[in-house]
Amino acid sequence: MTRTVLESKSKTVVIGFDEPFCVIGERINPTGRKKLAAELEMDDFSTVEKDAIEQVACGAMVLDINSGAVFTNKMAQDPRYADNNFVEPMLMPELVKRVQSLVDVPLCIDSSVPGALEAGLEAAEGRPLLNSVTGEEERLEIVLPLVKKYNVPVVAISNDDTGISEDPDVRFAVAKKIVERAADFGIPAHDIVVDPLVMPIGAMATAGQQVFSLVRRLRDELGVNTTCGASNVSFGLPHRHGINAAFLPMAIGAGMTSAIMNPVRQVEMEAIKAANMLMNHDPNGGQWIGFSRVIDAVNEGATFAEASKAAAEAGSGRGGRRRRR
Repeated sequence: MTRTVLESKSKTVVIGFDEPFCVIGERINPTGRKKLAAELEMDDFSTVEKDAIEQVACGAMVLDINSGAVFTNKMAQDPRYADNNFVEPMLMPELVKRVQSLVDVPLCIDSSVPGALEAGLEAAEGRPLLNSVTGEEERLEIVLPLVKKYNVPVVAISNDDTGISEDPDVRFAVAKKIVERAADFGIPAHDIVVDPLVMPIGAMATAGQQVFSLVRRLRDELGVNTTCGASNVSFGLPHRHGINAAFLPMAIGAGMTSAIMNPVRQVEMEAIKAANMLMNHDPNGGQWIGFSRVIDAVNEGATFAEASKAAAEAGSGRGGRRRRR
């Protein structure tokens, strides 16, 4: 069985066909979050710290750290801040250090800037996941040597120099190309986690069917683990969380092994916990039983984040607030 091993300083997470579905928390990402970007510009990391603790309490097994911030005010003072190649290599290690001082889960270092990827890898403890490489020639030649140098697994996104194809066969071919090129660098297939690219179902009626078919092929023919940006499937539609909650168990049934998503959403997390049990990835239903207590607390008036945090603290023997290390 394919096993992709991620590590923090004190915890190991395995992404695999016979493992519980790996939830990668997406919220530490200033892209599209103007308030967070503004805070980071002022060296205010309070939302980052809150999101890190909250996501882990709600069930994130890995945290994605994205440094794609736009510093509007600093840009006006110094034109270098208009260049992400200048901003992100400075910001990424600060984000990594702060997050891993608060939580003990492995990290996913997420950037389109190679300098930020390496800065994050240097700051990270353990064995993080690198996000990402594509089938574009320039990207392959830059990122795969980093993957080899730091001996980390990498997310492989199924687009190349021609862009994102709507043809699932083309996206499979791009994934195969990345796996083969990685092998040329001595990177094994078990360290490649393929993102087959989920299209919005509102724009492409067959988007869900495409992904399920692709995931099966990636598992059966390439033997790789898979991931996706789960909320992409519902983009532009009302009541998106219901769609996401239906999509995730169907993807899990098709063989998908992880997703980059918001874990602070009860309906999606409930669907994943149930799917783990139905796939026999929750021995004796222990995780489901523990999660049911969180649901009970929500039904009694707590928010999902509050109930999850209380359950996490009770499980670790803490009765009060989580202290910073």
